[in-house]
Amino acid sequence: MRLAIDHRTTYRFTNPQARLTQLLRLTPEDTHDQSVAGWNLHVDCDARLRYGRDGFGNRTTMLYVEGPLDSIEIHVSGEVLTNRSHGIVHGGHEPLPPELFLRETALTKPNAEIISFSSAISETDPVARLHALNLAVHRRFALCRGRPVAGRTAIEAFAEGKVSARDLAQVFVTAARTLGVPARYVSGYSPSCIEIGDGRPAPHGWAEAHVAGLGWVAFDPCTGLCADEAYARVAVALDSAGAAPVAGSRLGEGDEVLDVDLHVDRAAGQ
Repeated sequence: MRLAIDHRTTYRFTNPQARLTQLLRLTPEDTHDQSVAGWNLHVDCDARLRYGRDGFGNRTTMLYVEGPLDSIEIHVSGEVLTNRSHGIVHGGHEPLPPELFLRETALTKPNAEIISFSSAISETDPVARLHALNLAVHRRFALCRGRPVAGRTAIEAFAEGKVSARDLAQVFVTAARTLGVPARYVSGYSPSCIEIGDGRPAPHGWAEAHVAGLGWVAFDPCTGLCADEAYARVAVALDSAGAAPVAGSRLGEGDEVLDVDLHVDRAAGQ
């Protein structure tokens, strides 16, 4: 499948900012099942860019801008070619052992309710158990089509009736770890992902769990299925904050307004 992606992130500030520093995780990478046919990153102001990788192996861009700055638009676009892999990740950049992804964070700390929920999964086969967990998370919650609540923990999401795609993935990651399965959050793009309130697709989040002898397998609790060739994988981390497309800081007073415009189109591969 060929996925054409056009993603604009715009920040507008109520007061001019003296300095802006951003860490961007907006660049997908080649795997055996995903080929980046072309990718461009553009910033609409005079900015210094530094390319590298974070501790999870994700491709990153550090962005530095000196003010005064009233607004900034970060635009990425390109094409990603994908193959059918039944959710299994082949040939990814893996600098860390799977066991590290058993580690909980402030966002993925479980409570008694999450532990009880995951313990109720009766399947003993490792793959079948993860599929059952994915479906159980999918069925438990109603999906919220608004923008994700920033900083919401798995415990907070589990107590809600309606949650975002980010919340679902983070609950799955948390629950899988209580079963002794390494699991991580994935950020990226999919034309089949949940749409925000105005009808435009939002950047997506799903999960990967590690199965001995098989490797990392992608699960999307939004659909209750494995992530397939309609997904472009960009970044992984212990939680959603670690895989956030844009993160950073600014020096200046006032508030900021965020606007995201994303188009993901797909066509059958040749």
